[in-house]
Amino acid sequence: MNHPAESPRDADWFTSSYSNNQGGACVQGARLPDGRMAVRDSKHPSGPAFTFKAGSWGPFLASLSTDG
Repeated sequence: MNHPAESPRDADWFTSSYSNNQGGACVQGARLPDGRMAVRDSKHPSGPAFTFKAGSWGPFLASLSTDG
């Protein structure tokens, strides 16, 4: 994961399926043309975004699983 950087302006952002419309933790993601995944806080869309190298997003999500 890279340090926070300015949110890519031309990215096609989507809201996480785990976010809700009740004011919960709203996360947005965008797949970037170079294969990286960008993640930002939907309440601050002009704020910073974290980027993940191609191939590291899936393992990152798997590490957050609460099934174990």
